[in-house]
Amino acid sequence: MEIIPGPLLKDINSPADLKTIPKEKLHQVCDELRQYIIDVVSVHGGHFAASLGVVELTVALHYIYHTPYDQLVWDVGHQAYGHKILTGRRDNFMTNRKYNGLSGFPKRGESEYDTFGVGHSSTSISAALGMAMASKYNKENRKVAAVIGDGAMTAGLAFEALNHAGVADTDMLVVLNDNCMSIDPNVGALKEYLTDIVTSPTYNKVKDDVWKLLGKLPVGKNFSRAMAHKLTEGLKGMLSSSANLFEALGMRYFGPIDGHNITKLVDTLKDLREIPGPKILHIVTVKGKGYSLAEKEQTIWHAPGLFDKVTGEIVKKNFEKPQPPKYQDVFGYTIIELAEQNEKIFGITPAMPSGSSLKYMMAKMPDRAFDVGICEQHAVTLSAGMATQGMRVYCNIYSSFMQRAYDQVVHDVAIQKLPVIFCLDRAGLVGEDGPTHHGAYDIAYMRCIPNMIVSAPMNEKELRNIMYTAQLEKINSPIVIRYPRGEGVMTDWKTPFEEIEIGKGRKIKDGKEVAILSFGHPGNFAGSAIRDVKAEGLDPAHYDMRFAKPLDEEMLHEVFSKFKKIITVEDGTIVGGFGSAVLEFMNEHKYSAEIKMLGIPDRIVEHGTLKELHRECGYDATAIIETLREMMDTSVSVSDLFG
Repeated sequence: MEIIPGPLLKDINSPADLKTIPKEKLHQVCDELRQYIIDVVSVHGGHFAASLGVVELTVALHYIYHTPYDQLVWDVGHQAYGHKILTGRRDNFMTNRKYNGLSGFPKRGESEYDTFGVGHSSTSISAALGMAMASKYNKENRKVAAVIGDGAMTAGLAFEALNHAGVADTDMLVVLNDNCMSIDPNVGALKEYLTDIVTSPTYNKVKDDVWKLLGKLPVGKNFSRAMAHKLTEGLKGMLSSSANLFEALGMRYFGPIDGHNITKLVDTLKDLREIPGPKILHIVTVKGKGYSLAEKEQTIWHAPGLFDKVTGEIVKKNFEKPQPPKYQDVFGYTIIELAEQNEKIFGITPAMPSGSSLKYMMAKMPDRAFDVGICEQHAVTLSAGMATQGMRVYCNIYSSFMQRAYDQVVHDVAIQKLPVIFCLDRAGLVGEDGPTHHGAYDIAYMRCIPNMIVSAPMNEKELRNIMYTAQLEKINSPIVIRYPRGEGVMTDWKTPFEEIEIGKGRKIKDGKEVAILSFGHPGNFAGSAIRDVKAEGLDPAHYDMRFAKPLDEEMLHEVFSKFKKIITVEDGTIVGGFGSAVLEFMNEHKYSAEIKMLGIPDRIVEHGTLKELHRECGYDATAIIETLREMMDTSVSVSDLFG
């Protein structure tokens, strides 16, 4: 299906082309850009509502700023679809998030207009400040602008950067895109604070009147610009405390203004570009603007998948038989079951109630499940504080997001040996979101921490049982439960709870000559491979190890006593991961065996479907079969097996 851009958009191949369009026609550019995003995403998928909300801002920034010489930093990157389309990637935009196609986020290696790679939130102000400080040192007249929104201002990193920016004396602009949303609705006092700014009629009317008055006053020796600024700030402070937070940090505050008024945005940005020093522009937008269903159901339309752009019907897969649930939903429903039995159980997530499925508990038990905003560090230490009082806290964080709270995991949880239960969703490769979201490193970075238990269920039943085990009073150490994005393998998954002995694996199948040791969901790939090679006379054993720390040493002694050929399979980096733990055991106990480790290789893995990435990284069923044949020195090829 060919998607044709509008008459103005089709001739915009760079911001230089955009600047040739008269200002009075920019609203048409915005309409065409918004429609093009709708047309492409409805057919090819991707993030949706966030980019629709910043169409006018995107056009205005590239219209006024001299990009790429002027530096534009997006935060978070799923707002940047319009930016990509206007900067020479329009005709390739249908490859967005596809294997070997455009990244779903700004990426430095993809375009000179992508000044900073982003996927996790709240980095833009720090990065932009670094660019502005370098430009000042180099005596360049380079302007720098950071766009922060979609809940990203709630993270501590943003305020650390603002605290520095206010005294760094650099020429930078922070655009606060205030849409009251991250993926789910924003939470916390900052949201209320920004709402007060937007809804203060007295402040906004007097502010507008002051600026109109100052525009008419002569500026000379009796009334300087500095005096005008002091008068304005004095009136701001007298009428409202709304601007004081940012002003107190040394940032000149402007706004709030309508983020969908292209003329107002262009005029405002033109003025602000000429005002030196650190400043913040507060704009108010609607996430999903221009697509009515996305405006009403912003969480659903954050990344809806494929949909009919006319009817709004989201395309769902049709299956002939019942399908397994997503691991996140197994977590979401299981924690409620457990909490109904144990009044000490709490759930905490940093801005991912829908993505983690903690939303179910938040709806049913609002006093025991909390969204703390995009604040992973706070989520971990908050959990630790509750654990000191005997609470059993399931701290649910995406694997790659947990990296932002590593210090807290070590200092606030592990050193104090507090039994916080870390549920790491999206562990392993995540697919189209790519390298910023792959949960590749948690096995390695958690396994090296003293007092930490690291587990991974192979299926839904195992997830339920390890969640049940983790909240038992006998468990007095922190525990990691890692599980992947997407569906499991069991349709009949609501099984009775059973305790799992910590550090004990399970033998799934005995065998001959070679043993497969799997950790987590990839054990299902191993099971599939074993079934497929049975006709060839290959009969490998299969052990589901369950724990990377502590290892089941009794089981490993059995394995190394019986087998001289061993394959380890995991969906984490092979550097320092589960396979490395097995090698360490072999060395410590002076065993000798040929070991082949399958997992995520020591390189950055780009985006694609899970099937494509599992194949590329070499730990899917086909790769396991290839490894079995190689280790057994058979001559049958994979193509012979699969035809």
